Amino acid sequence: MTILINEPVTVTGQQPKKVRRQWVSRSLGPWLLLLPAIVVLAIGLGIPLVRQCIMAFQHYGRAQQFGQPATFNGVDNFKAVFTDPDVWAVVIRSLAFCAVNVIVTMLIATAIALLMTRISTVPRIILQVCLLLAWAMPVIAAMTVWQWLFDTSYGVINWTLVHLGFSGFDQHNWLINPLSFFFVATVIVVWMSVPFVVFTLYAALTQVSDEMLEASALDGASGLQRLRYIIYPTIRPVISIVVLLQIVWDLRVFAQINYLQGVGGTVSETNLLGTFIYQLGVGNSNYGVASALALLVLLMTLIISSGYIRSLLKEAQA
Repeated sequence: MTILINEPVTVTGQQPKKVRRQWVSRSLGPWLLLLPAIVVLAIGLGIPLVRQCIMAFQHYGRAQQFGQPATFNGVDNFKAVFTDPDVWAVVIRSLAFCAVNVIVTMLIATAIALLMTRISTVPRIILQVCLLLAWAMPVIAAMTVWQWLFDTSYGVINWTLVHLGFSGFDQHNWLINPLSFFFVATVIVVWMSVPFVVFTLYAALTQVSDEMLEASALDGASGLQRLRYIIYPTIRPVISIVVLLQIVWDLRVFAQINYLQGVGGTVSETNLLGTFIYQLGVGNSNYGVASALALLVLLMTLIISSGYIRSLLKEAQA
């Protein structure tokens, strides 16, 4: 009796082609999906950045706006930035303003986020709606309201303080003194920043394991110990990105400061980096120096965020 064994027939080269096709689809597929976003970013961010880099090495003023060719002046714009004492005063002022706002925002937002994990559903929803309304309010509309609150003659703040016995606040101008100016600016910026941080931290806090918290409570851990050893390590990545975003936003704050300067602030004593660059370029038509300073601010932002970028690269390699 003869036993016939059917051996599989393979076509030479067919299997490697299939594997190669799958490898190409897996390697190029994500890039093809990202291509539209990359093109939009390259056009929307790349072209202005390249133009700004070119202008930073040019003498570009009012004459160039009317068609006169711009001439390259090497690093003269950067020399003007580094040798101008007003620039360093603005940089120090901006860093101090940024540090105060980030710290105050994170402290208030963390407290509110922790409170939202403790209260019942109805008060939490009311609080969330209030925060959402504050966050959704347009900047100019919000600034108009805050201007009315701190108005010299008819402001609610002055009226309240006077009726509480602080007679020195009658007809008090909050914007004429740099310290009180930045106090008002800090109140406004923190008020606008807190809702985003609260929602982000509250979402992170909902991911903390209830079983781990209950077990630590049974073991005798206090609330502060649970916050330090369980809650904080769990939400630390979220805190890192939120702090980074707040630093970037508060370092380049513009609309609030520019509005307050327009209604009574002393420009030379209250300038921050955003308003100072705007006045150099648009106000004084010195676009070359303004572009050089803007590049230095960009470099400063990259240095501040370098730690987070390195952590992202390590996660991508892992």
